[in-house]
Amino acid sequence: MSKGAKIAIGVGLVALLGFLWLFVSPYNTLKAQRENVREAQANVETDLQRRYDLIPNLVETVKGYAAHEKETLQGVIEARRQFTQAGDIGGKLAADQAMQSALGRLMVVVERYPELKANQNFRDLQAQLEGTENRITVARTRYNAAVKEYNLAVETLPTMILARLMGFERIEPFQAAAQAQQAPQVKF
Repeated sequence: MSKGAKIAIGVGLVALLGFLWLFVSPYNTLKAQRENVREAQANVETDLQRRYDLIPNLVETVKGYAAHEKETLQGVIEARRQFTQAGDIGGKLAADQAMQSALGRLMVVVERYPELKANQNFRDLQAQLEGTENRITVARTRYNAAVKEYNLAVETLPTMILARLMGFERIEPFQAAAQAQQAPQVKF
């Protein structure tokens, strides 16, 4: 084989490796970012589930003090049921909005029963719920950050070309419901 043929084969191999690198590296980045979004979504769902696991204990504690506030307690129970039956993150986030409203009404009931606020079991549950709400906020923030990073890769050059060829699509970030912009109104 002549020296020119060896050089041509070498240049061809380098060009082939360079071409593969241009596609493999962005592809791996897109896959990793999509997995980061899935992990962040799972973390949001885990924290939402933690909240819903605490709800029966909270309701039972409050029931003993506020037996006649049945409608408020039923609202919390119904919101929990909707969450457990939701099949996807959209359904769970919609149920979460109902739960936030129901918990707001429940806290107003609690304000009407000073002896309940002094109950150690209730205070412990309330502290756990507060911690869980903070976890949910952090998880949602991390989810949106992961979605932003992924969407930027999907929608900007040069990865945009590969993303379209390989079926990577934009993911919607978490957005609060419109009613979340207003403070809940509780009427008895």
